[in-house]
Amino acid sequence: MTNQPYGYGAYEPYPQQGQGQGQQQGQQQAWPGQAGSAGQVGPPGYGDPYADQQYTQQWQGQTWETQMQPPVAAPAEETSYLPPVQSPAQPPAPSPAQAPGYAEPAAPSGGAGNGGGPEYGPATLAGNTRVTDAQRARAEGRSPIIEPGMQPAALTALLGLLLAGGAALGTYGLLVPLVLLQAVTAAGWFRLNGMWPARQGIALGFLGAVVADAALLVSDGSPGAILGALGVWVLLSLVLQLRSHADPDERMYGLMATVAAAALAIAAGGYLAADADAVTVGAVAVAVAVVVRALPLPTALSVVVAPAAAAGAGFAVGGVAGLDAASGALVGAGAAVCALIGHRVASYDYPSRFVHFTAGVALPLAAAAPAVYVLGRMAV
Repeated sequence: MTNQPYGYGAYEPYPQQGQGQGQQQGQQQAWPGQAGSAGQVGPPGYGDPYADQQYTQQWQGQTWETQMQPPVAAPAEETSYLPPVQSPAQPPAPSPAQAPGYAEPAAPSGGAGNGGGPEYGPATLAGNTRVTDAQRARAEGRSPIIEPGMQPAALTALLGLLLAGGAALGTYGLLVPLVLLQAVTAAGWFRLNGMWPARQGIALGFLGAVVADAALLVSDGSPGAILGALGVWVLLSLVLQLRSHADPDERMYGLMATVAAAALAIAAGGYLAADADAVTVGAVAVAVAVVVRALPLPTALSVVVAPAAAAGAGFAVGGVAGLDAASGALVGAGAAVCALIGHRVASYDYPSRFVHFTAGVALPLAAAAPAVYVLGRMAV
């Protein structure tokens, strides 16, 4: 057994001068970054793994940093996205639609680049397109009122004449145009309040009107039938809204809209309870008042002229229908005033064209029904 370590050659702690210089030169060639450092010569027999790379691998300066350096922030101009610029000599690249075999990709469902959020339209010079006409009118200091116009007024006049003709024929002749009036009243009120579609509320209000009509026919025109149907439908609307799972504010808003629609539709049934001659005079007066109100006249003037024209129509029709002229003028003027109130309500807050052809048509006649009933009873 020898005293040499396992796997190593003879160890000489003090090498000779020539041998030490050779090993030092080899060490300098193997480690260029540590050239000239004495005392780091390895033991003899230890192979240099980088000896064959001394002529190919060159290192300049320090090989790595021994201290952490702070990151250098690049200017914003270098990191910002700029579209590629093509030289004038190069032809423009063909668009994907011009390339052969292109099929255009489907548009994403959400907004691009915003995580599926709402999409926004292109910029316009007219301002924000999402601002409604009513909001813009208030911001500019204008009145947020648009009157229905002549076409809805003509439809109101037509429906009024149908009511007048039906009343002249009898109770069941009046029932057909009255049911149509009640249906349009319920639908128009919900649309006027911005609740569309509201099939449940419209159906509930119209059903209350039909029940009230049936009660009027059974009770021979007793006004208690109208009050009873109205009370029952208010309670029914309250119960249905309390069972709703919507927010409290939405439930309250829906309750008020449902009760108001049912009340207006049921109140229109007052034509069945009123005297037939008063119904004839009142319906004709409403037709005249709405048409005059739609004429291109100043608002203050038309508000005065319309009831006067309705009173004149009542005066003329009253003598023919069986009422005296004074009673006919009174019924006509009262019905015209109530009709103008309904006309004003249908004009509020920049309503849509559909509102004008529902609420704008039905509300004048529905609002005039209580006046026709009361003034007709007084005239008789």
